[in-house]
Amino acid sequence: MTGFSVVIPTVGRPSLDVLLGTLAAQDGPRPDLVVVVDDRPGRDTGEDPCERACATARAAGLDVRLVRSGGRGPAAARNAGWRRVRSEWVAFVDDDVELPASWARELADDLAAAAPGVGAVQGRIHVPLPADRRPTDWERGTAGLADAQWITADMAYRRTALEQVAGFDERFPRAFREDADLALRVVAAGWRIERGEHLAVHPVRPAADLASLKQQRGNADDVLMTALHGRDWRQRAASAVGRLPGHVATTAAAASAAGSLLTGRRRVAAAAGLAWLGLTAEFAWRRIAPGPRDGAEVRRMLVTSAAIPPAAVYHRLRGELAVRRTPPPAWPPPVAAVLFDRDGTLVHDVPYNGDPDLVKPVDGARELLDGLRARGLRIGLVTNQSGVARGLLTRAQVDAVNARVAELLGPFDTVQVSVDGPDAPSRTRKPEPGMVLDAARALGVLPAQCLVVGDIGADVEAALSAGARAVLVPTDVTRAEEVEAAPVVVGSLGEVVVP
Repeated sequence: MTGFSVVIPTVGRPSLDVLLGTLAAQDGPRPDLVVVVDDRPGRDTGEDPCERACATARAAGLDVRLVRSGGRGPAAARNAGWRRVRSEWVAFVDDDVELPASWARELADDLAAAAPGVGAVQGRIHVPLPADRRPTDWERGTAGLADAQWITADMAYRRTALEQVAGFDERFPRAFREDADLALRVVAAGWRIERGEHLAVHPVRPAADLASLKQQRGNADDVLMTALHGRDWRQRAASAVGRLPGHVATTAAAASAAGSLLTGRRRVAAAAGLAWLGLTAEFAWRRIAPGPRDGAEVRRMLVTSAAIPPAAVYHRLRGELAVRRTPPPAWPPPVAAVLFDRDGTLVHDVPYNGDPDLVKPVDGARELLDGLRARGLRIGLVTNQSGVARGLLTRAQVDAVNARVAELLGPFDTVQVSVDGPDAPSRTRKPEPGMVLDAARALGVLPAQCLVVGDIGADVEAALSAGARAVLVPTDVTRAEEVEAAPVVVGSLGEVVVP
């Protein structure tokens, strides 16, 4: 073993093929495992670009595993990836970077040189910019990654450190601040983070004209950072304040102009309007001046410079209201719901059972569920029933059996059933995370607040992909490798402990 595995969150962009190609062409050690995490919310009915890219990489000699995280953002996708890894180190690489042939060798050297107290090693990022013209605003923003601290475009974490802090906080839904949050928690846990010599190339990917406007959603994430880490988090993370104070002034001027005009105060409206125009023009020129100044770029900057200030203020206020309404607990949040597999876990397995009279609870099932209900925990059922797709039973029969289970074991707060067969793409059939995500949504809790209890590896896999915790209760049909891979294994249902 080389001591490191690679985790790649992706949404199936063509750049994934390029990245995996450069990873396969390394002149240094190969990773123990490459985990590609497809974070698209659905499944392809035709050719799957992630499956195709992984197949090509396997043919090139890489040990690649593809898992799916249900479209919950890069933080959740990275968690779904590193929790499958057994190597000492986990190298996170984004799907839009390219790895020079020396990357693996340089990474291995950096990791070998890391002292026991080093929890992470940050790589170097090179962003190639056009040689024949000045860069656009979007290109300059991407070039800033070269100097950014703790970005996970190329960052290796010791798996022990990730386990200690429970990985990425999945409440950060975008590729923004989730890396700084993780690093601050790792440092607070007593680890050091160092810069290494391994280098990745980050090309500037194409962006829509309003991409900079969409980025303003990150202002809500800044509020979450303050709530979690205190007002001095920017100093510790070496993060600049940005232009939010100017955006507030610009938005206030616009609001004052509009309000004064509506109330007939024309002079005040004119003065406020001039202030808004001046602030907007200054902001636009700051973005236009360093760039190519061609017609397309100037139009893009004028439109977005007018729209960004109110968008930034809106998302900031949205974040403030969310935090005040529900102050965020430390990560990970406590368990609020326990989701159970049905056959082999709560009741004895009768293959493709459609007869309620054949339902027999497992010893200790009623006592466990009653105890969880008494603690105020929500209870859910998540069950694969492919017999419907196979034509072996009807959905009505499945529902009748589930009703009998509830009659014997008490009511469930949510019941999720996947009737999909194994031969077609499915977002719900375990080991896919769909049923766990749907159950969490129905219960009004985060997936990270769920604990999934099952008897086979598919139950554990669904939990890990969804960001939930997992407990395996093996039976005679549980394979040895499933037991070995499970994070928590108990001998019987009565031994399940919910923290």
